[in-house]
Amino acid sequence: MAKYESLVAQIKHQIESGVWQTGDKLPSLRKQAEQSGMSLMTVLHAYQMLESQGWVTSKSRSGYSIAPRMENVTTSPIKAIRSIESIDINDFIFDVLQATRNPHMVSFGYAYPDPSLYPRQQLNKSLVAAARDLSVSNALDNLPPGNDSLRSIIAKRYAAKGMNISPDEIVITAGALEALSLSLQSVTQPGDWVIVESATFYGALQTLERLGLKALFIQTDPKMGMDLNSLEQALQTHSVKACWMMTNMQNPLGYTLSDEKKRALVELLQRYQVPLIEDDVYSELYNGEELPLPAKAFGHENIMHCSSFSKSLVAGFRIGWVAAGKQALAIQKLQLMTTVTTSVPIQLSLAHYLSTRNYENHLRQLRRKLHLRKQQTVKCLQQHFPSDVLIHVNAGGYFVWVELPKQVDTLKLYHDALAKMITIAPGKMFSSMEEFSHCFRINTSFELTEPRIRAIKMLSSLIQAQLNHA
Repeated sequence: MAKYESLVAQIKHQIESGVWQTGDKLPSLRKQAEQSGMSLMTVLHAYQMLESQGWVTSKSRSGYSIAPRMENVTTSPIKAIRSIESIDINDFIFDVLQATRNPHMVSFGYAYPDPSLYPRQQLNKSLVAAARDLSVSNALDNLPPGNDSLRSIIAKRYAAKGMNISPDEIVITAGALEALSLSLQSVTQPGDWVIVESATFYGALQTLERLGLKALFIQTDPKMGMDLNSLEQALQTHSVKACWMMTNMQNPLGYTLSDEKKRALVELLQRYQVPLIEDDVYSELYNGEELPLPAKAFGHENIMHCSSFSKSLVAGFRIGWVAAGKQALAIQKLQLMTTVTTSVPIQLSLAHYLSTRNYENHLRQLRRKLHLRKQQTVKCLQQHFPSDVLIHVNAGGYFVWVELPKQVDTLKLYHDALAKMITIAPGKMFSSMEEFSHCFRINTSFELTEPRIRAIKMLSSLIQAQLNHA
């Protein structure tokens, strides 16, 4: 057990034993560090985990206090593992995504970064250059596994992270979702059990539904990620064929697993010989000096690492890939039976851009702007939302997970907001059950303009209206 986990367990036990009562203030970070002999960062980590689980609350310059909802935590614990044999969510997700297409909407529910952040002029020049050089033979040359130059560039980007990935194991796909779907299809049959996070990316739910697979939802914390003890229990009790998860800037919760936990995850799945399908589309959008490594960097040979340029460079090109290891050939064959090949002109244009333009400079600017906009949006949310709303903020990416009091129905909030030309991503999008019906996801990548500030105020009013009638 990590040091912060032992401190979390200790404080939980003290609360359950009545040592701490509702409203009591916990020792300050510095005092707790002195008493426990732990570092300030370890204590902060523990306090944040307690807050994310609802045991404590925090206010700026006031420290951490025991939450008034503790009675509910001890008498009605969240189940660590939930299973569902039939998923039916695609129609709902389709309706929500269609609403975000309306240009007159204030789209907090939008899935991609603000399109104005992409280097459109440079990409257009690369597209023109690719079209000019396009030959009759290009279609055959770029059949699965994809364009040689593009796969070589991706392999070199892995090498820069200290990862030895051969271009031969990289398959270019039509976006990350195709990479994920083909990876899952290569190791499962209809009726198999697949582990996912709870909450999870809605694309995983759609894929499970389409492939006729059964889902095991593992309890996942907005700060700490998937509970590995529950994961091992699921591996022991079910014949699991694959695990699909995000380890960096998870959508919708936003957490990034520590290297320690990634290593433990890889070792656990290796022990049970379960393939990991790793969705890593947000890792380039980190905040800070150090790029977070994927789980694949920690040694599990049976990891299919999937990513794309859709979030970091351009959404409309729909170019992704999977570093598939020993499954590369199987995935190529599956791709030939479905999409046949990823768009040849787009592959060529991306290879041209990545070899001639300063992609790293673009990424630095993108990360800086996303970080600033998230800070501004979160500050506005904290200023206008009711005080008992919990806003989960993690480093990197551009999503914020908002947890409302349990009596608020975010599906109703979604429809009420839609009538006001505002979209959100309600919790129902990220689970086939009702446990997140009081939560929703917000996109923070857009500039905080006056219309967006007014939309946040309107959302606050709609939330307060539900609270008043509860």
